[in-house]
Amino acid sequence: MAKPTIVLVHGAWADASSWNVVAAALQSQGYTVLAPTNLLRGIATDAGYVASFLAQRTSGPVVLVGHSYGGFVITNAATGGGDVRALVYVDAFIPDEGETVFQILGGSGSALDVPDPTTVFDIAGYPGAPDGDAEAFLKPDTVHKFFAQDLSEADRWLIAAGQRPITISANTTPSAGAAWKILPSWAVVGTEDLVIPPGIQRSMAERAGATVTEVAGSHVSMVSHPQDTVTAILAAAAHVGG
Repeated sequence: MAKPTIVLVHGAWADASSWNVVAAALQSQGYTVLAPTNLLRGIATDAGYVASFLAQRTSGPVVLVGHSYGGFVITNAATGGGDVRALVYVDAFIPDEGETVFQILGGSGSALDVPDPTTVFDIAGYPGAPDGDAEAFLKPDTVHKFFAQDLSEADRWLIAAGQRPITISANTTPSAGAAWKILPSWAVVGTEDLVIPPGIQRSMAERAGATVTEVAGSHVSMVSHPQDTVTAILAAAAHVGG
């Protein structure tokens, strides 16, 4: 049976390069790997783009993988295009229909759930923004202390320099679907994740009936501990049949 295509969807403050080590490991085992851009504009736009990408750029079964906010996107994109057979969530949101990012993080102990957002974010307007919307960038100090604390200092500075911002509205728009209700799911939980605390990740994964792997990693455990993510993806691919 043909191997499924692996599609890797990055999260906020990242780009497809955040998957480089994972992608290379999967490619070395003969998998076709694609890592589309996540536009980070809002659920409808972002999920619509990924669904369109799946419909046009894949053929045959797909294992769809999301990191962080990318979990929100794959949850909404999986039934919109392509033949998605399994979902893998890596330090990710696994929302139910109607939930928002801010709602999930509220009261969770997340380093980003603070009374004054400007203590962890730099907020900037962007052309064509709806009234009241803006982009959120991580302050360098937030990257170093909370986002990627288990990477080298040089890598943390590169993340701070090259981060792609997410709109405020993307974090306040409810999920329109919950593909995990009809697709088998796997979850990699970073036990040192300070952005989406591990307890929240575990509860979402349990609700989804996901097969859970825990790793002593930060919010970017697919960079600091890539093999755990690779192993989870391979398990999903084996379930699909490739």
